[in-house]
Amino acid sequence: MALYLTRPVTRSFVPSMSTNTVHPITALTLELETILKKDTDRRLRNLITANIKSRYARSSSKLSDFRLAIEGKNVQTDGSVLSDFRRLVPTTDYESYRPFFDKFNSRSCKLSDVEDMLAPGLPVYISLSSATTNKKSKQFVKYPRSEPYAHGPPLVRVKTTAFLYTFAYRDPVEVLADSGEIVRRIPLCNQSSGVVRSQYNWSIETDSARMASILPGHVAPWATGFVLHHRSFLLIHALFALANTSLDGFAVTFVSYFIDMVHCIADEWDVLVSGIQNGIIPDFEHIDHVRRYLQINMRADPRRADELQNIGPPLSYPGWAQRVWPSLKLLKGICSGTFAGVLPQARSVLGSNVIIHNTWYLCTECLIGRSLNFEDTETFVVATNDLIEYLDMTDEQAHGKVLQAWDLQPGKFYQPMSTTHDGLWRYLIDDVIQVTGFDPRNGLPVFRYSRRKNLDLRLPHAIITEADLASVIRAISGEDIMEVEEFTTVADERKFPQTVGLFVGITGDIGSNAKYARQKAFAALAATSEEHQIAFDMDELGLPTIRIVKPGTFADYRRWRGENMGFGVGQIKVPIVLSDPKAQEWIAERVMMEL
Repeated sequence: MALYLTRPVTRSFVPSMSTNTVHPITALTLELETILKKDTDRRLRNLITANIKSRYARSSSKLSDFRLAIEGKNVQTDGSVLSDFRRLVPTTDYESYRPFFDKFNSRSCKLSDVEDMLAPGLPVYISLSSATTNKKSKQFVKYPRSEPYAHGPPLVRVKTTAFLYTFAYRDPVEVLADSGEIVRRIPLCNQSSGVVRSQYNWSIETDSARMASILPGHVAPWATGFVLHHRSFLLIHALFALANTSLDGFAVTFVSYFIDMVHCIADEWDVLVSGIQNGIIPDFEHIDHVRRYLQINMRADPRRADELQNIGPPLSYPGWAQRVWPSLKLLKGICSGTFAGVLPQARSVLGSNVIIHNTWYLCTECLIGRSLNFEDTETFVVATNDLIEYLDMTDEQAHGKVLQAWDLQPGKFYQPMSTTHDGLWRYLIDDVIQVTGFDPRNGLPVFRYSRRKNLDLRLPHAIITEADLASVIRAISGEDIMEVEEFTTVADERKFPQTVGLFVGITGDIGSNAKYARQKAFAALAATSEEHQIAFDMDELGLPTIRIVKPGTFADYRRWRGENMGFGVGQIKVPIVLSDPKAQEWIAERVMMEL
């Protein structure tokens, strides 16, 4: 997640992507296929060699046939080891690893019990999933990497960044030697925090020495990353960003957090400007533990306060951010798939000269892909840090058959499966991607995110996928009906027959054709499958319901969910399908209008 990017551009120049654009090819040449096979085999051999002596590899029942097949073979030179792995190692899920992960959660975590558990040595952090679809987080131990996740050569040089990442963590796992001495403290944190800490070697032991420091290239002191309250986290980052006239970049986990921050600025504009004028950190909630570190770095700047007052708060006109930060060039954050809904508002706030860059396709389990082209937020090329294999989601005859990168066909849908530096498994990722071609430089698959595999809305007559729900939202989002910014769905059982229930957050007012929104939503739904029209005709399905929630509801959901789950800021996502009854009740209480 590197912030220091290489080629400078001037304020008025937006880089032309024509000379840098990579155009995917639809079929592999013989030369590219050979290169791809050789590179894939090399990566698999390296992973087997590195992890074959781990406790998991030596004792997991999932690997028993593989262990027997390679007994006596030279893992580094015998070519049959790779075919043995592909033939004998089954696809696996989280429950296969849970007994091994749980060793780190024991009351007395001894070095002799956890060393070399899933990979050589000890983990550097334990990554927590966001529990978007589950009530409890999954845990994935992450080991040191000689080459941490890094971006490709960037196109824009950013010197001063508002870095909206949390560095907070839960009580660390203390690994004890037989003598009782602590040999390693392993933080439990979200994946983005762990990745960044690993890249820059920011250990938890040195956090206290950095608290009052503003690191090179950042606008806010290190202590801002330890504000746990969602709204206060955004407001403190906003305060230091507004005070800095030379800021030229924002880095966030999800672009929706940038929009959350903008709304917070609008709500607390006078308080923020007053803080800049007087050089006093405002009395925001839950910041007492870091206030002194923040205050040390806050200086009175009446001139800057006057500039801001003349500009006015955000959301009052397009391109506001470029007036506040004349050098602003780049916003980096995840914004593909369902997160793309906030892009129109982000573009309106930023103006036309600021690039929005979707850096990578990253999940808690592994890095799956990186952006193919700098300004294309939807298209990725498969990453080569670990090994990604695939299950065909469209061919019933091939169902369950593991495919390699060179077996894929553009236009088809696949479920990724990862074998990683952090464990010798074949872990199924709960996502579905659509392959669109191959990278002409190295043959790697090029793809777009399609949907979560197990995040469907289940009604008696049919299962409605995330992609189908997204198409319904696209059908009703427009100036004449409503500009949908974010949404979630439920099975609406308030009346018979039940139907798809949409909770939507909008920008602006509803349009003149809002009265037709439910009919348009149903037409879009029916276009995805004839089963919906049949069910409607049989009185088994009603028109979709549309409930508009109060402004700021989805930002508040991220705060509420994060506080209930004990997560730091930046990890919580709003699920497309809201299955938790408490969450359904929570959002229903914030409806301001139903169409």
